[in-house]
Amino acid sequence: MTSAILFDLDGTFADTAPDLGAALNHLLNLHDRPPLPLKTIRPQASHGSLGLLKLGFNIEPDAPNFADLRNAFLDYYASHICVQTTLFPGMAELIDILEQRGLPWGIVTNKPHRFTLPLMQALGYAQRASCLISGDTCARAKPFPDSLLKASELLKIAPQLCLYLGDDKRDAEAAQAAGMRCIIARYGYNGSPEELSSWPAEGEIDIPSQLLQYLID
Repeated sequence: MTSAILFDLDGTFADTAPDLGAALNHLLNLHDRPPLPLKTIRPQASHGSLGLLKLGFNIEPDAPNFADLRNAFLDYYASHICVQTTLFPGMAELIDILEQRGLPWGIVTNKPHRFTLPLMQALGYAQRASCLISGDTCARAKPFPDSLLKASELLKIAPQLCLYLGDDKRDAEAAQAAGMRCIIARYGYNGSPEELSSWPAEGEIDIPSQLLQYLID
């Protein structure tokens, strides 16, 4: 039985790669570097500023200028957080069905609250979600189970009755550690099909509506 649905945000609930990519390309332009195409940026979008700055500047967090680059990236992204970002096709319809069935749903993401709340507000779903758990809500973010367990606590629904949809290996590992069922969104920012098959998940879907087949009444 499934009593609640939880979603990762970037690459699962919403396609945030275009705005994250725009922030990276803005920074590359400031440093006289050529822009990167979205198809190159998309696979790194779930890894946030660390992954994107490594992609664009081949830089690690211990580099002397990393903090300045990261702050500039985040400031630009914060002020352009929902310019091109949209829900993935079919996600709005899935949410409508869940609400019609009386199933609570929420967001559990590694994205900091500074970005999670305004993005969900801009998309029009902040008030509809039963919980919004960000990467800094708990002391440890995914792949640790803390944020998923926090969502379970807020919803007052046992972890084993929650289903988590994500697009990253960290999502599957966190769900497994929390005792939750997990489904992988193949349409997100993940790796090769062979890589996905090794993740600890119950199944994989190509479009949001396919999640319904995993809801057992």
